[in-house]
Amino acid sequence: MLGSNESAWYSLFVSTALKSMAVLGATWLTVNLLRGRSAAARHLVWTAASASLLALPFLSISLPVLRVVVAPTFLPSGIVFQTTAPASAEAPASHAQPRAGAIAALKSRPWRPDWRLSLMLLWAAGAAAAFAQMLVAWAAISRVRRRASPFIDPELPKLAEALGIQYNVDVLETRRGRMPMTFGLLRPAVFMPADATEWTQERCRVVLLHELAHVRRGDIATHLLARTALNLYWWNPLAWTAWREFLKERERATDDLVLSAGTRASEYAGHLLEIARTMQPPTAIEWAAVAMARKSHLEGRLLAILDSGRIRKTPGRASALVGALLAVSVVAPLAALQAEDNTPQALPADDVDATIRAAVAQRNHEILESAAKAAEELQKYDIAQKLLESSLAIRRDASGQNSVVYGVGLLRLGDLERKRGKFGEAEGFYAKAVSVLGNRPEAAPALIHLGTIALMKKDLDQAIDYFQGAQLADPAKAGAAMMWMAVVRQDQKSTDEAESLYKRALAIEDPNSAEAATTMELYAQFLQQQDRGDEGRSLRDRATAVWKAQGTKAAPTRPDASPNVYHVGNGVTAPAVLSKVDPEYQQEARFAKYQGTVVVSTEIGLDGLAHNIKVIRGLGLGLDEKAVEAISQWKFKPGSKNGQPVPVMATIEVNFRLL
Repeated sequence: MLGSNESAWYSLFVSTALKSMAVLGATWLTVNLLRGRSAAARHLVWTAASASLLALPFLSISLPVLRVVVAPTFLPSGIVFQTTAPASAEAPASHAQPRAGAIAALKSRPWRPDWRLSLMLLWAAGAAAAFAQMLVAWAAISRVRRRASPFIDPELPKLAEALGIQYNVDVLETRRGRMPMTFGLLRPAVFMPADATEWTQERCRVVLLHELAHVRRGDIATHLLARTALNLYWWNPLAWTAWREFLKERERATDDLVLSAGTRASEYAGHLLEIARTMQPPTAIEWAAVAMARKSHLEGRLLAILDSGRIRKTPGRASALVGALLAVSVVAPLAALQAEDNTPQALPADDVDATIRAAVAQRNHEILESAAKAAEELQKYDIAQKLLESSLAIRRDASGQNSVVYGVGLLRLGDLERKRGKFGEAEGFYAKAVSVLGNRPEAAPALIHLGTIALMKKDLDQAIDYFQGAQLADPAKAGAAMMWMAVVRQDQKSTDEAESLYKRALAIEDPNSAEAATTMELYAQFLQQQDRGDEGRSLRDRATAVWKAQGTKAAPTRPDASPNVYHVGNGVTAPAVLSKVDPEYQQEARFAKYQGTVVVSTEIGLDGLAHNIKVIRGLGLGLDEKAVEAISQWKFKPGSKNGQPVPVMATIEVNFRLL
C-alpha cells in the first residue's frame, strides 16, 4: 500500500521530479548546441534524454548516495542571554531523563487530508490513464494488423535493400484514407491505405521509402521509449516540450534518410504535402505507432526538406554509443545526488514504522540512521533507539555479525546511550563493537569511550589500557587518547608525565581543529594549577582563536543570510526568557575538571522556543551538546516588531563551572 511507505515514496517522487527538470534542461542546451548538425543527431539526444528519465528513479534507489551538505544559515545577534551550570567537582551528576513529550509512545492522530499522498495519487492516476490509452492503442492497431491483407508492390525488395534492411518487413493494406504508419517491435510492419493502389508509382515509392526508413532507424522502439517517459512525467511541461521536439526531429531525420536514398527534394515535398492534406490524421492509435505526417509539423519539415544546405548524415553506431555514455555520465551522478540539510527535521511518530519498512525493503540502513540523527538532536531518544536498532539489523543481515559494518552500527547505539546518560548500556554496546572490530581503526572511538566510562568508575588502570588500545587501533585518534591519558596522570599527580602527554597530543592533532582546542583548554587549566599562568593564558588565547574560527564556519555573518529573521533594533524588541532549564555537566568533563563557556546562536521563534541552535564557541567533551540540549527546553516571550511577534536572532552563553 502506498500510504505505508509514504515518506520514502514522496522523497523519491520529489527528488526524481527535480532531477528530471535538470536532465531536460541539459538536453535542451545540448540540442541547441547541435543546431548545425543533422536532425538524426538531435533525435539521438532526445532519445537519450527519454531513456535517462526512465532510469532516474531506479538509479536513485540503486546507486550509492552522493550527499551534498546544505548547511542552514545562522546569524549571531547582539542579544546575549546567559546561564550558568554549576556542579560539584566530586558528586556524581544525576542524568536527566528525556522529556516526556520527547519519548512519548507513538500515538494516533486525528485524520486530516494528506497533501503528499494526494499529490502522489494524482500523479499515479495520470500515469495509469496514459499507460491505459497506450495499451488500448496497441491492442487496436494489433487488431488492424491481424485483419489486414498484404499490400503488393514489386519495388519493395529494392527499396528495403537501398536502405540496408536485410530482413522481411510486412507491408499491409488498411482502409482507404488512413495515414500510412509503421508498427511492431520484433516484427515491424508498414500500413498502406487501400487507395495507395491508385497512386502514381513515384508517390507509392516515396511513401514506402519513408515508412521503411522508420523501420531502418528503429523508430518504433524509440517511440515507445519516449512515450513511456512522457506517461511517467505527464505533469511536467518540459516533458511535453521534449516529446514534441522528439517527434519533430524524428520525422526530419527520416526525411533525410529518404532524400539520401536518391529522392528529389521538390518531388518528395510535394508528395508529403498531398499525403498530409488528403489522408486521415492519426488518432489515439498513434500512441503505439509511427504516422507519416502531422499537419502541425508540416511547415518546418517542408522547409528542412527543401533546404539544400542542411546536413543529412545519419549517426553511426559509434555515435550512438558515445551518446549513451555521455547520458550515463550525466545521469548517474545526478541520480545519486542527495541534498542533506544540517537542520534536524522531526520524524512524525506515525511515520517511524513506515520508514523502517521502507529502509528494510531497500536494505538501506542510512535512511534509518539519518532519521535517528534528527530524532536524537530533538531529544527523541526512544525513537532514535528504535531506528538505530532496526538499522543494526539491516547491517547484520547485509554484512554479517562479524563485519566492520555491523561493528559501526553497535558503536552508533553506544553513542546514543552515552548521550542519554545510560553509561552501563553504552559500555555494553562499545564492548561488543570492540569485540567485532578488533584492532581496526573503527574500534578507536569505542575504546576511547570505554576509557572515559572506566574513569567514571575510578578504574584508572583500565582506562589507560583502553586509551593505549585506541592509539594502536587508529593513529588518527592518538591525540584524543593521549589527552585523556594526560587527564588520568594529572589526577594521579604525575605532573611531568601529564604535561608530556598534553604536548604529544597537541603535536599530533590538527592545530585548527576543535579537538586541539579542547586539549589546549585542558592543558591551560593544568598550567594554571602549576602557577604557570602566562603559559596557560597563551594556550587559552590559541584555543579561543580556534573556537572562533570554528564558530565562523558554523554561523556565517552575512547580513542577508536569513531575511525572515530579525535583529533587535529599528523597531524590533528583544525576546524575554520565561523559563529555562540549567544544563547538566557531562561526566567526562566533570572528571577532567573542565570549565568554560559555550556560546550558541539561535532563532527565537513565534512559538517561544529556540530553533536552529548552533554552537559558535564550543568546549568539547560533551558540554556543547549539554548546552544545546538545555536551551532547546527554554521558553521565551517572542520578540516583536511594531507590536507583532517576529522571529529574532539571539546569542546565549552557557557557563560551565565546578564548585
